[in-house]
Order: sequence, then C-alpha cells, then structure tokens
Amino acid sequence: MDRFLENLSLKQLWLGADLALAALLGFFIGLERKLRDKEAGIRTHTVVSFGAALMMLISKFAFDAEADSARVAAQIVAGIGFLGVGTIMVRDRSRVTGLTTAAGLWATASIGLAIGIGFYFAALMAFLAIFFTITVLIFLEKRVKRKNPYLCYVECMNIGTVKGLYHEIKPYASQIEIIPAKSGIPSHIGFEFQADSRLEYEALLKKAEENANVVIALPIQN
Repeated sequence: MDRFLENLSLKQLWLGADLALAALLGFFIGLERKLRDKEAGIRTHTVVSFGAALMMLISKFAFDAEADSARVAAQIVAGIGFLGVGTIMVRDRSRVTGLTTAAGLWATASIGLAIGIGFYFAALMAFLAIFFTITVLIFLEKRVKRKNPYLCYVECMNIGTVKGLYHEIKPYASQIEIIPAKSGIPSHIGFEFQADSRLEYEALLKKAEENANVVIALPIQN
C-alpha cells in the first residue's frame, strides 16, 4: 500500500477527481430520471458520464502527443446513440416514449467528455442546463398541453372500429392515445386525440360521430 501511495502523482489524483465529478453529475441527472420512473436511471447515467470521462482521459493522456484524441470523442458520441435506441423503442400504448431520456443520456455523455478534456465550466453549465430542462420545463410543457382546447374522447364498441378510425384520424391529429373505455364496459375501447386547429378538430369529431360503432364522441374539458 505504501508503495502504491508513493507512485500516485498529483496528476493521477487530479484525474481521479475528474472521474468522481463526472460520476457525480451523471448521478444527479439519473436520480431525476429514476424519480420519474423513466427507462434509464441512476446507474445508467452515472456509468455513461463516468465512462465517457474515462475514455476521454485515456485518449488524452495514454497515447503520444501526436495522437488524435478527437477520434475517441467522436466514437463515444456515435456509440451513445445506440444506447439511446433502447429507451426510445419502449412504447406506452400507442405513443413512443423515452425520447427525453435518450437525449439525456447523449447529453450526459457530453458532460463526461467535457470533464475529461478539462472543460469544467462548460460541463457544469451543461449539467445545469440539462437539469433545468428535465425538471422545470416539464411543468411548462404540461401547462401548454392542458391549454390546448382541441381534445376529444371517443369510445367504440370494438377494436376493429378503433383501428379503422385510428388510421383515418392519425394523419390529421397531433396526438392519439388508446385508453380503457370510460364507460367501464369491457368490450368497449376508448381513445383520445388532439388536433392543432379548430377546423381539423371539428372535421375529426364529425368523422367519429358519423361512425355507427362509435358510442361516445365528445370534447375533453381542460
């Protein structure tokens, strides 16, 4: 142990601090994702940030001065994209989820890279920006969504009717979500759709009302 401590240089201790900082920032981003029960949580974000910093440090110090350290950074950025695919492909009902988490993983890797190259201020600013985006802006996003008046609930007698209406409405609706029937009848299936304009909304609502197998088609009050 004494020999090990003797061989430790100030530079090596500083590199260890870099790794610890990268892991810490990744931990806090992952903690927020875990508290929201997202696909990638504490361990994933911590490891991504730590690993990106480590690979950047290896690229920077383990080879001779003529080596191009940018090549490793480029490979990390591309590699994180494959990791993000696993979160985007998780689907909840008819909606694609995990986009924010995948983007967070990619951005967390950039924090690790920034720390590894020595851009501490940039890494801290990026961390604050990411954390603000995923914690504060989500409330603004929900508020904007609630204020959209063009929401409608449709309840159908069977899945065949839902499929038919889904394909007719999908090209014109900004959002469609299949949900359990609000009437509580087991054979019935419901879905909600959202339009961006009153004209599209009224046309889609009329299309639903004209279907003989539609039980309910009514606006959703915000």
